[in-house]
Amino acid sequence: MTPEALRHLSRADPVMGRLIRTIGPCTLQPESRRTPFESLVRAVAHQQLHGRAAETILGRFIERFPGRRFPRPDDLHSLTDAEMRGFGFSASKVAALRDIAAKTLDGTIPTSQRIGGLPDEEIIARLSACRGVGRWTVEMLLIFKLGRPDVLPVDDFGVREGFRVTYGHEVQPRPRELLVFGERWRPFRTTASWYLWRAADAAKAAARPTKG
Repeated sequence: MTPEALRHLSRADPVMGRLIRTIGPCTLQPESRRTPFESLVRAVAHQQLHGRAAETILGRFIERFPGRRFPRPDDLHSLTDAEMRGFGFSASKVAALRDIAAKTLDGTIPTSQRIGGLPDEEIIARLSACRGVGRWTVEMLLIFKLGRPDVLPVDDFGVREGFRVTYGHEVQPRPRELLVFGERWRPFRTTASWYLWRAADAAKAAARPTKG
């Protein structure tokens, strides 16, 4: 992320500025090599799961197709539902992944070349047509594949928790409250979100009991 983003956030919000100084440089690097299909599959895998568990499931899925960096949409035709459940995907996620594959093949989900030229809200509208894909899932694609600079995923637990601990609140803000507050971070709300994630991680680590 650019120095301009850090300067803007620090000027617009002194509390965010202190968080930036505490955490240090933003190391967010979008995975531009990922296709929209891969990005959505990864996001669905992570829904309602700890990151490590989701990566284990994805690892089993990828290992099923040796020699490829990531499976292709048409590869799902060769898998039974039972096999996908064996990787660790729930029944609802299996249905979601099959729909994502189908909508990639029929063009509903744009290619990597085409998606880059679409505005955020159009991408959210098109990809949300997929089963199991809501706004949060597409926002993860906007941040981690496309590197869009002004995304604030207000439904994300980590972002809301990071806000709670950073700003000294007893409870997490409601999504609408966070959306209103976050207006001051425009046009660099992605960077603000990254720092709130780091704040949540730091608070979680600090709360772990130390080994005696």
